[in-house]
Amino acid sequence: MAGLLASYEAPFALGLVFLLFVMFVWEKYPANVTASAGAALFLVLGFVPTDKAMAVFSNSAPLTIGAMFVLTGALVRTGVLENVAGMVLDRSKKYPRLALGVFLLAALAASAFMNNTPVVLVLIPIVIRLAAALDIASTRLLIPISYAAILGGTLTLIGTSTNLLVDGVAREQGLASFSIFEITPVGLVAAATGIVTMLVLGKFLLPDRREENGDLFADGDGEFLSEVTILADGDYTQKRMEEIADFNQPGVRITGVRTDGNVVRKNLQDIVLKKGDSLIVVAKSQELLTLNEREGLRVGQRRGAAGDGERIAVEAVVAPGRMSQGTPLSSLTLGRRFGVRVLGVHRHKHVAGPDLGTTRLRPADKLLLEGTPEALDELSDQSELVSVTRSTARAFRRTKAPLALLALGLVVVLAAFNVMDIGILAMIAVAAILVLRCIDEDEAWGSIDGGILILIFAMLIVGQGLQETGAVMLVVETVTPLMSMVSPFVALLIVYALASTLTECVTNNAVAVIFTPIVIGLGQQTGIEPRALVVAVMFGASASFATPIGYQTNTLVYGAGNYRFSDFVKIGLPMNIVVGLASCYAIYLYYGM
Repeated sequence: MAGLLASYEAPFALGLVFLLFVMFVWEKYPANVTASAGAALFLVLGFVPTDKAMAVFSNSAPLTIGAMFVLTGALVRTGVLENVAGMVLDRSKKYPRLALGVFLLAALAASAFMNNTPVVLVLIPIVIRLAAALDIASTRLLIPISYAAILGGTLTLIGTSTNLLVDGVAREQGLASFSIFEITPVGLVAAATGIVTMLVLGKFLLPDRREENGDLFADGDGEFLSEVTILADGDYTQKRMEEIADFNQPGVRITGVRTDGNVVRKNLQDIVLKKGDSLIVVAKSQELLTLNEREGLRVGQRRGAAGDGERIAVEAVVAPGRMSQGTPLSSLTLGRRFGVRVLGVHRHKHVAGPDLGTTRLRPADKLLLEGTPEALDELSDQSELVSVTRSTARAFRRTKAPLALLALGLVVVLAAFNVMDIGILAMIAVAAILVLRCIDEDEAWGSIDGGILILIFAMLIVGQGLQETGAVMLVVETVTPLMSMVSPFVALLIVYALASTLTECVTNNAVAVIFTPIVIGLGQQTGIEPRALVVAVMFGASASFATPIGYQTNTLVYGAGNYRFSDFVKIGLPMNIVVGLASCYAIYLYYGM
Protein backbone atom coordinates (compact mmCIF):
# COMPACT_ATOMS: atom_id res chain seq x y z
CA MET A 1 0.00 0.00 0.00
CA ALA A 2 2.83 2.38 0.92
CA GLY A 3 4.58 1.60 -2.36
CA LEU A 4 1.40 2.19 -4.34
CA LEU A 5 0.85 5.53 -2.58
CA ALA A 6 4.45 6.52 -3.30
CA SER A 7 3.93 5.82 -7.00
CA TYR A 8 0.97 8.12 -7.17
CA GLU A 9 2.09 10.75 -4.68
CA ALA A 10 1.91 13.67 -7.12
CA PRO A 11 -1.65 13.11 -8.45
CA PHE A 12 -2.81 12.13 -4.96
CA ALA A 13 -1.42 15.38 -3.52
CA LEU A 14 -3.16 17.36 -6.26
CA GLY A 15 -6.39 15.56 -5.44
CA LEU A 16 -6.02 16.58 -1.80
CA VAL A 17 -5.49 20.20 -2.84
CA PHE A 18 -8.63 20.04 -4.98
CA LEU A 19 -10.53 18.65 -1.98
CA LEU A 20 -9.07 21.43 0.14
CA PHE A 21 -10.39 24.06 -2.29
CA VAL A 22 -13.80 22.40 -2.24
CA MET A 23 -13.82 22.68 1.56
CA PHE A 24 -12.85 26.34 1.29
CA VAL A 25 -15.81 27.00 -1.02
CA TRP A 26 -18.19 24.95 1.15
CA GLU A 27 -17.28 27.08 4.19
CA LYS A 28 -18.45 24.48 6.69
CA TYR A 29 -15.36 25.31 8.74
CA PRO A 30 -13.35 28.55 8.94
CA ALA A 31 -10.60 28.82 6.32
CA ASN A 32 -7.79 28.49 8.88
CA VAL A 33 -9.35 25.28 10.29
CA THR A 34 -9.69 23.79 6.80
CA ALA A 35 -6.10 24.71 5.94
CA SER A 36 -4.81 23.26 9.22
CA ALA A 37 -6.61 19.99 8.52
CA GLY A 38 -5.08 19.88 5.03
CA ALA A 39 -1.58 20.50 6.40
CA ALA A 40 -2.08 17.80 9.04
CA LEU A 41 -3.15 15.32 6.36
CA PHE A 42 -0.04 16.06 4.28
CA LEU A 43 2.10 15.46 7.36
CA VAL A 44 0.33 12.22 8.37
CA LEU A 45 0.66 10.80 4.85
CA GLY A 46 4.38 11.59 4.88
CA PHE A 47 4.20 14.01 1.95
CA VAL A 48 6.20 16.57 3.94
CA PRO A 49 9.25 15.47 5.98
CA THR A 50 9.29 16.77 9.54
CA ASP A 51 12.37 18.93 9.01
CA LYS A 52 10.83 20.55 5.92
CA ALA A 53 7.59 21.19 7.79
CA MET A 54 9.44 22.92 10.63
CA ALA A 55 11.46 24.94 8.11
CA VAL A 56 8.19 26.53 6.98
CA PHE A 57 8.15 28.55 10.21
CA SER A 58 11.39 30.23 9.20
CA ASN A 59 9.62 31.93 6.28
CA SER A 60 9.83 35.68 6.95
CA ALA A 61 6.54 36.60 5.23
CA PRO A 62 4.15 35.67 8.11
CA LEU A 63 6.34 37.52 10.64
CA THR A 64 6.36 40.60 8.42
CA ILE A 65 2.59 40.39 8.01
CA GLY A 66 2.11 40.15 11.78
CA ALA A 67 4.39 43.14 12.35
CA MET A 68 2.46 45.21 9.81
CA PHE A 69 -0.78 44.33 11.64
CA VAL A 70 0.72 45.82 14.82
CA LEU A 71 1.92 48.98 13.05
CA THR A 72 -1.58 49.48 11.64
CA GLY A 73 -3.01 48.95 15.13
CA ALA A 74 -0.76 51.74 16.40
CA LEU A 75 -2.15 54.11 13.76
CA VAL A 76 -5.67 53.27 14.96
CA ARG A 77 -4.79 53.72 18.65
CA THR A 78 -3.09 57.07 18.09
CA GLY A 79 -6.13 58.35 16.18
CA VAL A 80 -4.36 58.86 12.86
CA LEU A 81 -7.07 57.14 10.79
CA GLU A 82 -9.87 58.90 12.69
CA ASN A 83 -8.30 62.30 12.17
CA VAL A 84 -7.72 61.82 8.45
CA ALA A 85 -11.30 60.63 7.98
CA GLY A 86 -12.56 63.55 10.07
CA MET A 87 -10.69 66.12 8.01
CA VAL A 88 -12.18 64.74 4.80
CA LEU A 89 -15.66 64.75 6.36
CA ASP A 90 -15.26 68.39 7.40
CA ARG A 91 -14.37 69.35 3.84
CA SER A 92 -17.44 67.50 2.59
CA LYS A 93 -19.73 70.07 4.21
CA LYS A 94 -18.63 72.66 1.64
CA TYR A 95 -17.50 70.50 -1.28
CA PRO A 96 -19.19 67.08 -0.89
CA ARG A 97 -18.37 65.77 -4.38
CA LEU A 98 -14.76 66.84 -4.14
CA ALA A 99 -14.64 65.19 -0.71
CA LEU A 100 -15.84 61.93 -2.27
CA GLY A 101 -12.92 61.94 -4.70
CA VAL A 102 -10.48 62.77 -1.91
CA PHE A 103 -12.02 59.98 0.15
CA LEU A 104 -11.40 57.37 -2.53
CA LEU A 105 -7.84 58.58 -2.98
CA ALA A 106 -7.28 58.56 0.80
CA ALA A 107 -8.52 54.96 1.05
CA LEU A 108 -6.28 54.06 -1.90
CA ALA A 109 -3.18 55.70 -0.40
CA ALA A 110 -3.73 54.43 3.16
CA SER A 111 -4.20 50.84 1.99
CA ALA A 112 -0.85 50.96 0.19
CA PHE A 113 1.00 51.05 3.51
CA MET A 114 -1.25 49.43 6.10
CA ASN A 115 -3.74 46.64 6.58
CA ASN A 116 -6.83 47.76 4.70
CA THR A 117 -9.33 46.05 7.01
CA PRO A 118 -9.11 48.65 9.84
CA VAL A 119 -8.94 51.37 7.17
CA VAL A 120 -12.34 50.32 5.83
CA LEU A 121 -13.75 49.82 9.33
CA VAL A 122 -12.90 53.42 10.21
CA LEU A 123 -14.18 54.77 6.90
CA ILE A 124 -17.56 53.00 6.82
CA PRO A 125 -19.41 55.34 9.26
CA ILE A 126 -17.75 58.36 7.62
CA VAL A 127 -18.90 57.18 4.18
CA ILE A 128 -22.46 56.85 5.46
CA ARG A 129 -22.33 60.46 6.70
CA LEU A 130 -20.84 61.56 3.39
CA ALA A 131 -23.66 59.81 1.54
CA ALA A 132 -26.15 61.79 3.61
CA ALA A 133 -24.31 65.04 2.76
CA LEU A 134 -24.52 64.15 -0.94
CA ASP A 135 -28.16 63.03 -0.56
CA ILE A 136 -27.47 59.63 -2.08
CA ALA A 137 -27.79 56.08 -0.80
CA SER A 138 -24.76 54.78 1.05
CA THR A 139 -24.99 51.63 -1.12
CA ARG A 140 -23.60 53.80 -3.91
CA LEU A 141 -20.42 54.49 -1.95
CA LEU A 142 -19.60 51.54 0.31
CA ILE A 143 -18.60 49.10 -2.46
CA PRO A 144 -16.34 51.73 -4.10
CA ILE A 145 -14.55 52.29 -0.77
CA SER A 146 -13.87 48.56 -0.46
CA TYR A 147 -12.65 48.40 -4.06
CA ALA A 148 -10.40 51.43 -3.52
CA ALA A 149 -8.86 49.71 -0.49
CA ILE A 150 -8.27 46.54 -2.53
CA LEU A 151 -6.65 48.50 -5.36
CA GLY A 152 -4.54 50.44 -2.85
CA GLY A 153 -3.16 47.18 -1.54
CA THR A 154 -1.66 46.45 -4.97
CA LEU A 155 0.44 49.63 -4.96
CA THR A 156 3.27 48.34 -2.76
CA LEU A 157 4.75 45.10 -1.52
CA ILE A 158 3.38 45.76 1.98
CA GLY A 159 -0.09 46.74 0.77
CA THR A 160 -1.54 43.28 1.33
CA SER A 161 -0.50 40.13 3.13
CA THR A 162 -0.83 38.36 -0.22
CA ASN A 163 1.98 40.40 -1.78
CA LEU A 164 4.30 39.69 1.15
CA LEU A 165 3.42 36.02 1.07
CA VAL A 166 4.03 35.67 -2.68
CA ASP A 167 7.38 37.41 -2.23
CA GLY A 168 8.33 35.01 0.59
CA VAL A 169 7.38 31.91 -1.41
CA ALA A 170 9.14 33.22 -4.54
CA ARG A 171 12.36 33.80 -2.60
CA GLU A 172 12.28 30.20 -1.40
CA GLN A 173 12.02 29.16 -5.07
CA GLY A 174 15.17 31.06 -5.91
CA LEU A 175 13.77 34.36 -7.18
CA ALA A 176 15.34 37.61 -6.04
CA SER A 177 13.25 39.44 -3.45
CA PHE A 178 10.85 42.16 -4.57
CA SER A 179 11.57 45.71 -3.49
CA ILE A 180 8.79 47.59 -1.72
CA PHE A 181 7.94 49.72 -4.78
CA GLU A 182 8.78 47.29 -7.60
CA ILE A 183 5.12 46.57 -8.34
CA THR A 184 4.01 50.21 -7.90
CA PRO A 185 3.95 51.11 -11.64
CA VAL A 186 1.67 48.16 -12.34
CA GLY A 187 -0.39 48.99 -9.26
CA LEU A 188 -0.88 52.58 -10.41
CA VAL A 189 -2.23 51.35 -13.76
CA ALA A 190 -4.58 48.89 -12.00
CA ALA A 191 -5.75 51.56 -9.53
CA ALA A 192 -6.35 54.21 -12.18
CA THR A 193 -8.22 51.74 -14.37
CA GLY A 194 -10.31 50.53 -11.44
CA ILE A 195 -11.24 54.03 -10.27
CA VAL A 196 -12.26 55.11 -13.80
CA THR A 197 -14.28 51.91 -14.24
CA MET A 198 -16.12 52.55 -10.97
CA LEU A 199 -16.86 56.16 -11.96
CA VAL A 200 -18.15 55.17 -15.40
CA LEU A 201 -20.08 52.00 -14.55
CA GLY A 202 -20.97 52.75 -10.94
CA LYS A 203 -23.87 55.04 -11.83
CA PHE A 204 -25.47 52.18 -13.77
CA LEU A 205 -24.47 49.09 -11.78
CA LEU A 206 -24.28 50.14 -8.12
CA PRO A 207 -27.56 49.65 -6.19
CA ASP A 208 -29.61 52.61 -4.95
CA ARG A 209 -31.53 51.26 -1.94
CA ARG A 210 -31.71 53.89 0.77
CA GLU A 211 -34.52 52.24 2.69
CA GLU A 212 -32.65 48.94 2.94
CA ASN A 213 -29.37 50.27 4.31
CA GLY A 214 -28.15 48.37 7.34
CA ASP A 215 -27.76 50.17 10.65
CA LEU A 216 -24.68 48.33 11.85
CA PHE A 217 -22.54 51.39 11.22
CA ALA A 218 -25.30 54.00 11.15
CA ASP A 219 -24.50 57.54 12.22
CA GLY A 220 -24.94 57.88 15.95
CA ASP A 221 -24.77 54.18 16.70
CA GLY A 222 -22.17 53.49 19.37
CA GLU A 223 -22.07 57.11 20.57
CA PHE A 224 -22.61 58.15 24.19
CA LEU A 225 -24.32 61.24 25.55
CA SER A 226 -22.15 62.89 28.18
CA GLU A 227 -21.06 66.19 29.71
CA VAL A 228 -17.54 67.60 29.92
CA THR A 229 -16.92 70.20 32.63
CA ILE A 230 -13.99 72.62 32.60
CA LEU A 231 -12.53 72.50 36.13
CA ALA A 232 -9.69 75.04 35.92
CA ASP A 233 -8.29 77.88 33.88
CA GLY A 234 -5.79 76.73 31.29
CA ASP A 235 -5.76 75.17 27.83
CA TYR A 236 -9.57 75.04 27.63
CA THR A 237 -10.48 78.56 28.78
CA GLN A 238 -10.46 82.01 27.19
CA LYS A 239 -10.66 80.39 23.76
CA ARG A 240 -13.45 80.02 21.25
CA MET A 241 -14.78 76.49 20.90
CA GLU A 242 -13.50 76.13 17.34
CA GLU A 243 -9.95 76.82 18.53
CA ILE A 244 -9.79 73.84 20.89
CA ALA A 245 -8.66 70.70 19.06
CA ASP A 246 -9.97 68.22 21.66
CA PHE A 247 -13.54 69.47 21.10
CA ASN A 248 -13.31 69.33 17.30
CA GLN A 249 -12.40 65.70 16.74
CA PRO A 250 -14.40 63.66 14.19
CA GLY A 251 -15.87 61.46 16.92
CA VAL A 252 -17.10 64.37 19.07
CA ARG A 253 -20.29 66.41 18.56
CA ILE A 254 -21.01 69.36 20.87
CA THR A 255 -24.79 69.81 21.17
CA GLY A 256 -24.87 72.50 23.86
CA VAL A 257 -22.90 74.51 26.41
CA ARG A 258 -24.08 75.13 29.98
CA THR A 259 -22.67 78.49 31.04
CA ASP A 260 -23.87 80.87 33.80
CA GLY A 261 -26.81 78.59 34.52
CA ASN A 262 -28.13 78.61 30.95
CA VAL A 263 -27.82 76.07 28.16
CA VAL A 264 -26.79 77.54 24.81
CA ARG A 265 -27.59 75.46 21.71
CA LYS A 266 -26.73 77.83 18.83
CA ASN A 267 -23.50 79.27 17.41
CA LEU A 268 -21.49 77.02 19.71
CA GLN A 269 -18.19 77.42 17.84
CA ASP A 270 -18.15 81.15 18.69
CA ILE A 271 -18.56 80.68 22.45
CA VAL A 272 -15.54 81.70 24.56
CA LEU A 273 -15.22 79.05 27.26
CA LYS A 274 -14.39 79.69 30.91
CA LYS A 275 -13.90 77.76 34.13
CA GLY A 276 -17.10 76.03 35.26
CA ASP A 277 -18.68 75.72 31.82
CA SER A 278 -20.04 72.30 30.87
CA LEU A 279 -20.23 70.96 27.32
CA ILE A 280 -23.05 68.60 26.38
CA VAL A 281 -21.45 66.12 23.99
CA VAL A 282 -22.34 63.09 21.93
CA ALA A 283 -19.15 61.16 21.35
CA LYS A 284 -17.62 57.77 20.72
CA SER A 285 -16.45 55.91 23.80
CA GLN A 286 -12.79 56.26 22.71
CA GLU A 287 -13.17 60.03 22.57
CA LEU A 288 -14.84 60.21 26.00
CA LEU A 289 -12.04 58.15 27.53
CA THR A 290 -9.50 60.41 25.81
CA LEU A 291 -11.13 63.54 27.29
CA ASN A 292 -11.37 61.78 30.66
CA GLU A 293 -7.57 61.61 30.79
CA ARG A 294 -7.12 65.33 30.14
CA GLU A 295 -6.12 67.50 33.11
CA GLY A 296 -8.59 70.25 33.86
CA LEU A 297 -11.61 68.34 32.55
CA ARG A 298 -14.24 66.14 34.19
CA VAL A 299 -16.23 63.77 32.03
CA GLY A 300 -19.65 62.60 33.20
CA GLN A 301 -21.20 62.97 36.64
CA ARG A 302 -19.72 65.07 39.41
CA ARG A 303 -19.37 62.25 41.94
CA GLY A 304 -17.92 58.80 41.63
CA ALA A 305 -14.67 56.91 41.10
CA ALA A 306 -13.61 57.63 44.64
CA GLY A 307 -10.73 55.82 46.29
CA ASP A 308 -7.10 55.25 45.50
CA GLY A 309 -7.40 51.91 43.70
CA GLU A 310 -7.10 51.21 40.01
CA ARG A 311 -9.96 52.72 38.05
CA ILE A 312 -11.29 50.97 35.01
CA ALA A 313 -13.98 51.71 32.45
CA VAL A 314 -16.79 49.26 31.85
CA GLU A 315 -19.92 49.13 29.76
CA ALA A 316 -23.15 47.91 31.33
CA VAL A 317 -26.70 47.43 30.08
CA VAL A 318 -29.66 48.68 32.13
CA ALA A 319 -31.84 45.78 33.26
CA PRO A 320 -35.63 45.96 33.55
CA GLY A 321 -36.26 47.14 37.10
CA ARG A 322 -36.05 50.14 39.38
CA MET A 323 -33.26 51.87 37.48
CA SER A 324 -35.33 51.82 34.32
CA GLN A 325 -38.55 53.32 35.66
CA GLY A 326 -37.96 56.85 34.36
CA THR A 327 -35.69 58.07 37.15
CA PRO A 328 -33.33 60.87 36.01
CA LEU A 329 -29.73 59.74 35.91
CA SER A 330 -28.70 62.47 38.37
CA SER A 331 -31.06 61.00 41.00
CA LEU A 332 -29.56 57.50 40.96
CA THR A 333 -26.64 58.54 43.22
CA LEU A 334 -24.35 55.80 41.85
CA GLY A 335 -21.35 57.85 42.93
CA ARG A 336 -22.42 58.18 46.57
CA ARG A 337 -23.70 54.60 46.84
CA PHE A 338 -21.01 52.72 44.95
CA GLY A 339 -18.19 55.17 44.15
CA VAL A 340 -18.92 54.76 40.43
CA ARG A 341 -19.11 57.61 37.94
CA VAL A 342 -21.31 57.55 34.84
CA LEU A 343 -19.22 58.78 31.92
CA GLY A 344 -21.96 58.50 29.33
CA VAL A 345 -25.18 56.83 28.24
CA HIS A 346 -25.98 55.28 24.88
CA ARG A 347 -29.44 54.55 23.45
CA HIS A 348 -29.61 52.64 20.19
CA LYS A 349 -30.37 54.93 17.23
CA HIS A 350 -31.31 57.83 19.53
CA VAL A 351 -29.69 60.50 21.70
CA ALA A 352 -30.75 59.47 25.19
CA GLY A 353 -31.79 62.94 26.42
CA PRO A 354 -31.18 66.70 26.29
CA ASP A 355 -28.25 66.31 28.71
CA LEU A 356 -26.69 63.65 30.92
CA GLY A 357 -28.27 64.59 34.25
CA THR A 358 -31.89 64.71 33.05
CA THR A 359 -31.69 61.52 31.00
CA ARG A 360 -34.33 59.02 32.13
CA LEU A 361 -32.95 55.54 31.70
CA ARG A 362 -34.79 52.84 29.82
CA PRO A 363 -34.19 49.09 29.70
CA ALA A 364 -31.39 48.19 27.25
CA ASP A 365 -29.68 51.60 27.57
CA LYS A 366 -25.91 51.18 27.78
CA LEU A 367 -23.86 53.04 30.40
CA LEU A 368 -20.14 53.82 30.23
CA LEU A 369 -18.95 53.67 33.85
CA GLU A 370 -15.69 54.33 35.68
CA GLY A 371 -14.74 53.00 39.08
CA THR A 372 -12.59 50.54 40.99
CA PRO A 373 -13.11 46.84 40.21
CA GLU A 374 -14.53 46.35 43.73
CA ALA A 375 -17.05 49.16 43.31
CA LEU A 376 -18.15 47.90 39.91
CA ASP A 377 -18.52 44.35 41.27
CA GLU A 378 -20.73 45.66 44.06
CA LEU A 379 -22.87 47.57 41.56
CA SER A 380 -23.18 44.51 39.35
CA ASP A 381 -24.33 42.42 42.34
CA GLN A 382 -27.34 44.72 42.79
CA SER A 383 -28.82 43.26 39.57
CA GLU A 384 -29.77 46.72 38.33
CA LEU A 385 -27.25 46.36 35.53
CA VAL A 386 -26.52 43.36 33.37
CA SER A 387 -23.67 42.46 31.04
CA VAL A 388 -21.12 44.49 32.97
CA THR A 389 -17.97 44.05 30.88
CA ARG A 390 -14.71 45.92 30.69
CA SER A 391 -14.89 48.38 27.80
CA THR A 392 -12.89 47.41 24.76
CA ALA A 393 -12.54 51.09 23.88
CA ARG A 394 -9.27 52.83 24.68
CA ALA A 395 -8.40 56.49 24.92
CA PHE A 396 -6.68 57.80 21.81
CA ARG A 397 -3.00 58.62 22.27
CA ARG A 398 -2.91 61.48 19.79
CA THR A 399 0.34 62.88 21.13
CA LYS A 400 1.99 59.64 19.99
CA ALA A 401 0.62 59.89 16.43
CA PRO A 402 3.83 61.45 14.99
CA LEU A 403 5.85 58.57 16.45
CA ALA A 404 3.57 55.94 14.91
CA LEU A 405 3.69 57.67 11.53
CA LEU A 406 7.47 58.03 11.79
CA ALA A 407 7.87 54.31 12.55
CA LEU A 408 5.83 53.28 9.52
CA GLY A 409 7.53 55.90 7.34
CA LEU A 410 11.00 54.68 8.27
CA VAL A 411 10.02 51.08 7.46
CA VAL A 412 8.89 52.19 4.00
CA VAL A 413 11.86 54.47 3.26
CA LEU A 414 14.59 52.18 4.59
CA ALA A 415 13.07 49.17 2.83
CA ALA A 416 12.88 51.17 -0.41
CA PHE A 417 16.64 51.83 -0.21
CA ASN A 418 17.38 48.20 0.73
CA VAL A 419 19.00 49.23 4.01
CA MET A 420 17.61 46.09 5.66
CA ASP A 421 15.07 43.34 5.03
CA ILE A 422 11.53 44.68 5.39
CA GLY A 423 10.62 41.98 7.94
CA ILE A 424 13.46 43.00 10.23
CA LEU A 425 12.60 46.68 9.81
CA ALA A 426 8.96 46.02 10.65
CA MET A 427 9.85 44.08 13.81
CA ILE A 428 12.24 46.84 14.94
CA ALA A 429 9.43 49.36 14.37
CA VAL A 430 7.07 47.23 16.47
CA ALA A 431 9.59 47.19 19.33
CA ALA A 432 9.91 50.98 19.07
CA ILE A 433 6.19 51.75 19.18
CA LEU A 434 5.76 49.41 22.15
CA VAL A 435 8.59 51.07 24.09
CA LEU A 436 7.29 54.52 23.20
CA ARG A 437 3.76 53.54 24.33
CA CYS A 438 2.06 54.24 21.01
CA ILE A 439 0.08 51.07 21.67
CA ASP A 440 -0.25 48.77 24.68
CA GLU A 441 1.15 45.26 24.62
CA ASP A 442 -2.24 43.52 24.76
CA GLU A 443 -3.57 45.73 21.96
CA ALA A 444 -0.49 45.07 19.84
CA TRP A 445 -0.88 41.31 20.01
CA GLY A 446 -4.65 41.61 19.72
CA SER A 447 -4.28 43.49 16.44
CA ILE A 448 -2.56 40.49 14.89
CA ASP A 449 -5.04 38.31 13.01
CA GLY A 450 -3.96 34.92 14.31
CA GLY A 451 -6.35 33.13 11.97
CA ILE A 452 -4.59 34.54 8.91
CA LEU A 453 -1.15 33.54 10.23
CA ILE A 454 -2.32 30.00 10.99
CA LEU A 455 -3.81 29.75 7.50
CA ILE A 456 -0.57 30.99 5.94
CA PHE A 457 1.66 28.55 7.84
CA ALA A 458 -0.72 25.68 7.06
CA MET A 459 -0.80 26.51 3.36
CA LEU A 460 3.00 26.83 3.31
CA ILE A 461 3.16 23.23 4.58
CA VAL A 462 0.71 22.17 1.85
CA GLY A 463 2.80 24.02 -0.72
CA GLN A 464 5.93 22.29 0.54
CA GLY A 465 4.10 18.97 0.19
CA LEU A 466 3.33 19.73 -3.46
CA GLN A 467 7.02 20.37 -4.01
CA GLU A 468 8.17 17.22 -2.22
CA THR A 469 5.70 14.91 -4.01
CA GLY A 470 6.52 16.29 -7.44
CA ALA A 471 2.99 17.65 -7.88
CA VAL A 472 4.26 21.10 -8.87
CA MET A 473 6.47 19.60 -11.57
CA LEU A 474 3.57 17.41 -12.77
CA VAL A 475 1.39 20.49 -13.26
CA VAL A 476 4.24 22.37 -14.96
CA GLU A 477 4.94 19.50 -17.35
CA THR A 478 1.24 19.14 -18.15
CA VAL A 479 0.59 22.83 -18.78
CA THR A 480 3.92 23.72 -20.46
CA PRO A 481 2.89 22.55 -23.97
CA LEU A 482 -0.22 24.75 -23.83
CA MET A 483 1.65 27.77 -22.44
CA SER A 484 4.36 27.34 -25.08
CA MET A 485 1.73 27.76 -27.80
CA VAL A 486 0.50 31.15 -26.63
CA SER A 487 2.11 34.56 -26.49
CA PRO A 488 3.57 35.84 -23.20
CA PHE A 489 0.68 38.31 -22.89
CA VAL A 490 -1.91 35.54 -23.22
CA ALA A 491 0.07 33.49 -20.68
CA LEU A 492 -0.19 36.41 -18.25
CA LEU A 493 -3.94 36.60 -18.85
CA ILE A 494 -4.35 32.88 -18.17
CA VAL A 495 -2.38 33.04 -14.90
CA TYR A 496 -4.21 36.18 -13.79
CA ALA A 497 -7.66 34.77 -14.66
CA LEU A 498 -7.04 31.51 -12.79
CA ALA A 499 -5.74 33.30 -9.70
CA SER A 500 -8.58 35.83 -9.75
CA THR A 501 -11.31 33.21 -10.27
CA LEU A 502 -10.05 31.00 -7.45
CA THR A 503 -9.65 34.00 -5.15
CA GLU A 504 -13.36 34.79 -5.55
CA CYS A 505 -14.13 31.35 -4.13
CA VAL A 506 -11.35 30.64 -1.64
CA THR A 507 -8.88 32.57 0.45
CA ASN A 508 -6.39 34.62 -1.57
CA ASN A 509 -3.45 33.54 0.60
CA ALA A 510 -4.10 29.89 -0.22
CA VAL A 511 -4.19 30.71 -3.93
CA ALA A 512 -0.93 32.65 -3.62
CA VAL A 513 0.95 29.79 -1.92
CA ILE A 514 -0.20 27.14 -4.42
CA PHE A 515 0.20 29.19 -7.60
CA THR A 516 3.54 30.91 -7.00
CA PRO A 517 5.85 27.86 -7.33
CA ILE A 518 3.77 26.57 -10.26
CA VAL A 519 4.10 29.76 -12.32
CA ILE A 520 7.82 30.02 -11.52
CA GLY A 521 8.27 26.52 -12.88
CA LEU A 522 6.17 27.39 -15.95
CA GLY A 523 8.28 30.45 -16.59
CA GLN A 524 11.49 28.49 -16.38
CA GLN A 525 10.18 25.77 -18.73
CA THR A 526 8.61 28.09 -21.34
CA GLY A 527 11.10 30.95 -21.30
CA ILE A 528 8.49 33.43 -20.09
CA GLU A 529 9.84 35.82 -17.44
CA PRO A 530 8.98 34.07 -14.10
CA ARG A 531 8.98 37.39 -12.25
CA ALA A 532 6.22 38.73 -14.46
CA LEU A 533 4.10 35.62 -13.89
CA VAL A 534 4.60 35.96 -10.13
CA VAL A 535 3.37 39.57 -10.27
CA ALA A 536 0.32 38.34 -12.20
CA VAL A 537 -0.38 36.00 -9.28
CA MET A 538 -0.02 38.91 -6.84
CA PHE A 539 -2.54 41.03 -8.69
CA GLY A 540 -4.88 38.19 -9.59
CA ALA A 541 -5.03 36.98 -5.98
CA SER A 542 -5.95 40.51 -4.85
CA ALA A 543 -8.54 41.17 -7.58
CA SER A 544 -11.54 40.09 -5.53
CA PHE A 545 -14.33 42.32 -6.78
CA ALA A 546 -17.11 39.96 -7.86
CA THR A 547 -18.16 38.38 -4.55
CA PRO A 548 -18.54 39.61 -0.96
CA ILE A 549 -16.57 36.63 0.38
CA GLY A 550 -13.44 36.93 -1.74
CA TYR A 551 -11.90 39.71 0.32
CA GLN A 552 -12.46 40.81 3.92
CA THR A 553 -13.20 44.45 3.09
CA ASN A 554 -15.97 43.31 0.74
CA THR A 555 -17.45 41.29 3.59
CA LEU A 556 -17.41 44.35 5.87
CA VAL A 557 -19.33 46.61 3.48
CA TYR A 558 -21.60 43.69 2.52
CA GLY A 559 -22.97 43.70 6.08
CA ALA A 560 -22.87 47.48 6.58
CA GLY A 561 -24.86 48.25 3.43
CA ASN A 562 -27.23 45.27 3.48
CA TYR A 563 -26.07 44.44 -0.03
CA ARG A 564 -27.19 41.42 -1.98
CA PHE A 565 -24.69 38.91 -3.35
CA SER A 566 -25.72 39.88 -6.87
CA ASP A 567 -24.74 43.53 -6.24
CA PHE A 568 -21.09 42.52 -6.13
CA VAL A 569 -21.43 40.33 -9.21
CA LYS A 570 -22.92 43.13 -11.32
CA ILE A 571 -20.16 45.66 -10.71
CA GLY A 572 -17.41 43.19 -9.72
CA LEU A 573 -17.27 41.10 -12.90
CA PRO A 574 -16.63 44.12 -15.16
CA MET A 575 -14.06 45.32 -12.63
CA ASN A 576 -12.30 41.95 -12.69
CA ILE A 577 -12.16 41.95 -16.49
CA VAL A 578 -11.10 45.57 -17.04
CA VAL A 579 -8.59 45.71 -14.17
CA GLY A 580 -7.22 42.30 -15.20
CA LEU A 581 -6.61 43.33 -18.80
CA ALA A 582 -4.99 46.60 -17.73
CA SER A 583 -2.81 44.91 -15.10
CA CYS A 584 -1.58 42.19 -17.46
CA TYR A 585 -0.78 44.70 -20.20
CA ALA A 586 1.12 46.84 -17.68
CA ILE A 587 3.07 43.76 -16.49
CA TYR A 588 3.78 42.83 -20.13
CA LEU A 589 5.25 46.26 -20.86
CA TYR A 590 6.96 46.74 -17.49
CA TYR A 591 8.94 43.49 -17.71
CA GLY A 592 9.76 43.92 -21.42
CA MET A 593 8.04 40.71 -22.50
